[in-house]
Amino acid sequence: MKCIGNYFKTTAAVLCGTILLSGCSLFETKDVVTEYETENYNKNIYQASLYAEDLCVTEGNVEMTGAPDASGLHAAALFDVNGGEVDFAYQVFDKLYPASTTKIMTALVAILYGDLSEEVTVSEAASASSFAADESVAELQQGDVLTLKDLLYGLLLCSGNDAAVAIAETVSGNVDDFVDLMNEEARKLMATQTHFENPHGLHSDNHYTTAYDLYLIFNECIKHDEFIEVISADSYTPDITGADGNPRSVEWEPTNFYATGEAASPQNVTLVGGKTGTTKLAGNCLVLLSKDDGGQPYISIVMGADTKDLLYQDMTALVDNIPENTESEDWRGIS
Repeated sequence: MKCIGNYFKTTAAVLCGTILLSGCSLFETKDVVTEYETENYNKNIYQASLYAEDLCVTEGNVEMTGAPDASGLHAAALFDVNGGEVDFAYQVFDKLYPASTTKIMTALVAILYGDLSEEVTVSEAASASSFAADESVAELQQGDVLTLKDLLYGLLLCSGNDAAVAIAETVSGNVDDFVDLMNEEARKLMATQTHFENPHGLHSDNHYTTAYDLYLIFNECIKHDEFIEVISADSYTPDITGADGNPRSVEWEPTNFYATGEAASPQNVTLVGGKTGTTKLAGNCLVLLSKDDGGQPYISIVMGADTKDLLYQDMTALVDNIPENTESEDWRGIS
């Protein structure tokens, strides 16, 4: 399904609604939007400039041959980034808990507002000891010194909740102000069905998103080389100086099973990397960036899979539908 005049930049203080249209390639002017709205919806929502003519948008489910069995998941989608196509969509507008896929937005805010070369001293609140034994951490200790860029690896590779707090405190001075930035950036991206309450994704009833909003956020992230560099790493050894002034060795590895070899990688694409997320209420989640054999990017999302085996089975079913032999071009140059 082709993305067309979809989300709009509103000049009103309150977002009154969203128009999702499909079937033609491009709206050329605001007058066309107004005319279509009048003729087809018979309601005046607002008038504003077009925001995302090149984004993938659908007004509902999109079927695909070979799609995952939806009985074992909550939502799933496959987006052709450069083609502006939604190749598959299932319940992408349902409100759901994102778990650690939250950290995609945490990384984006760090890249936009932080100095990645800045040296960070880990606080007590950002140390691994502040989290429960079953919550993922990067094994940070109070007094550790490392860079903000190092923390991005701890955030996205090993999904460190401690790294998320350290990033938030470094960029904004405190977690609450950082979360405000996360929500502000979500609004800028028109991820209007998203609300964050923390930078790591540990459960909160009022911390939610949709599969489509995650696409919007992840699509913005992959425009940044720093983000691509981190998610594509096989492992990372940060340069940490402990509180005692001595170097301390830690190695961070990706949490997704394709990278660890616990799930067989699809054969017809290059898997760049992505972000996992798992909690009891969120289920098993994965947002993934792949490239076809022509180098064109695809974003695939599975949310709320019942088990990790199903998560990767369903993700592989999505990625296996990426077409082959696409002409190559520089995809990170798109706006």
